[in-house]
Amino acid sequence: MSNELIDFVLVSIALLGIGIYGLSVKRNAIRMLFAVEIIINAANLNLVAFGRFIPNSGGQTLALFSIAIAAAEVAVGLSLIIVAYRMYQNIDIADFRSLKG
Repeated sequence: MSNELIDFVLVSIALLGIGIYGLSVKRNAIRMLFAVEIIINAANLNLVAFGRFIPNSGGQTLALFSIAIAAAEVAVGLSLIIVAYRMYQNIDIADFRSLKG
């Protein structure tokens, strides 16, 4: 492996750690959504880095699909957060545990 690839992987590991920390510590729904996006960006960085250094792997194509899926995920997530805010006037995750069907 080249030094450049190792640099990309180290940055991706750091982003993954930040995202996991955000998911485990934060209780605000919007901050948790941002943490999920950071994790997805770490995966995209790995896909593009390996796609650059491994010929014909299709890493960039997979990263583009992942970006499109992440955009749809954000749209659905924000709409759910807006509905929950209208119901509870708060976006704290602890309040959502009392939701019943």
